Amino acid sequence: MSGADDLILISVDDHLVEPPSMFEGRLAAKHAEAAPRVVRTDDGADVWTFNGVTIPNIGLNAVAGRPKGEYGIEPTAFDEMRPGCYDVHERVKDMNAGGILGSMCFPSFPGFAARLFGACADKDLALAVLRAYNDWHVDEWCGAYPDRFIPMGIPVIWDPVAAADEIRRLARRGVHSVTFTENPHKLGEPSFHDPHWDPVWTACCDENVVVSIHLGSSGELVVTAPNAPVDVMITLQPMNIAQAAADLLWSRIPKHFPDLRIALSEGGTGWIPYFLERVDRTYEMHHTWTGQDFGDLVPSDVFRRHFLTCFISDPVGVRVRDMIGVDNIAWECDYPHSDSMWPGAPEELWAVLDGVPDAEVAKITHENAIRWYSYDPFARRAKSDCTVAALRAEAAGHDVSIRSFDKGRFERRIGIGAAEIAARATA
Repeated sequence: MSGADDLILISVDDHLVEPPSMFEGRLAAKHAEAAPRVVRTDDGADVWTFNGVTIPNIGLNAVAGRPKGEYGIEPTAFDEMRPGCYDVHERVKDMNAGGILGSMCFPSFPGFAARLFGACADKDLALAVLRAYNDWHVDEWCGAYPDRFIPMGIPVIWDPVAAADEIRRLARRGVHSVTFTENPHKLGEPSFHDPHWDPVWTACCDENVVVSIHLGSSGELVVTAPNAPVDVMITLQPMNIAQAAADLLWSRIPKHFPDLRIALSEGGTGWIPYFLERVDRTYEMHHTWTGQDFGDLVPSDVFRRHFLTCFISDPVGVRVRDMIGVDNIAWECDYPHSDSMWPGAPEELWAVLDGVPDAEVAKITHENAIRWYSYDPFARRAKSDCTVAALRAEAAGHDVSIRSFDKGRFERRIGIGAAEIAARATA
């Protein structure tokens, strides 16, 4: 492999901003009036409303193509975003221009684990809306370009039996990923240590579905103090995933569901070698009195059996990849969020992968994603047409210039605290 142009890139963590029309024609008449909808506020923001709750399009979630100086958390209107945020045809053009073959897209306004729908008292309405969302994602978003997207379902977080039924329904449609919360206890549900969730894990094992856990999916992000600068919250984001990894690893789940596979999304990888060292040390020193028993394995073995990790640009993680497990690492672009490398992802990633053997590069950039998520882009597209160079050739003339979308509608927020930002970003 001679350079970035030769890479084949599949991103296991991107995001979509749901278009206003997504529920049209997808709900029975009795639910149509109460469906989520987009309204324009007096100050020019487009916001989703559902069940008496208003959900803004947070600026940091849709900043692809903006100057970094305009990043912020203020609500944004659709005409202030790149169309690739919410229009699947424009998204594929942006993917081509960024050299990205495949993408798995997490939701935005319902929350990563559909907690917005779970908070609705009318569970018949909540289930109808959730299924409509999943059908739109499969039919309209992924279905428009089935060779380019890894379909993902959102969970019935309030009912494990209904959640299992939805997982099986989606699996029949070729969906092998379902989002889930990093901490159900924070949502008022039983924790990972409770057999309450066994129907979900059973369905995922039976149907070969990966549980994809995105940081912030519990509705909370790690912050230190209400007046801490936002940099603190951004720096500590991987700690949300480290907490989830510890919770799951020590839970009953790996012992009772040896075939379950869990993806830790947007958590990075550089912290994992120390984490594995720590859990093994904890087991060695304490398992005789805590009652933990992994048989002939140690916790790090169990981690590598069950968990997929991912990174955006993580030079430390790449250097210690052997301590993590090369089969347990995948790459993400995070389009259109503020950590994304788009459209220069191939070049930045190539610099990070400098000196890594070609076989390991292939695993990290696409082969692990294909294997974990039962995704085969080469069934519809020749492999030679899947490289960065080939995809960018398809995007010739597509505008990827950085340009201002700030139309002066919102006062720039300077010095806002991390706790307030975290609350609003996960509302």
